Amino acid sequence: MSKIQKDLRYTKEHEWAREDGGDWVIGVTDYAQGELGDVVYVELPEAGRVVAEGDTFGTIEAVKTVSDLFAPVAGTVTAVNTAIKDDPSSVNRDPYGDGWLIKIKPSGAPAALLDASAYANLIGQSL
Repeated sequence: MSKIQKDLRYTKEHEWAREDGGDWVIGVTDYAQGELGDVVYVELPEAGRVVAEGDTFGTIEAVKTVSDLFAPVAGTVTAVNTAIKDDPSSVNRDPYGDGWLIKIKPSGAPAALLDASAYANLIGQSL
């Protein structure tokens, strides 16, 4: 059973988002990392890049597949987790902690984020 944190917001594409001091911290869900398998590489944007909600901001590569990463909120990338480059497996070990991917300073409120209950329903799981 995948871990779902009640204090996070989620996308239908399996990213999570947490508001933190005006920025949104973004990562992939425990469910997503489990479906991907062993993460071997993550391509992330440079800080300063402007993204629109729903835009691809990078890719995540696992042994069996490569998947796009989608921005859950529009804005400017303010930070990138550079430790992921040296240790992409932190996405598997700690997707909601050390495995975070980017921070975005939003240009508006996110429109399409799910709460934990709605995300649990999406993946066929109960909280």
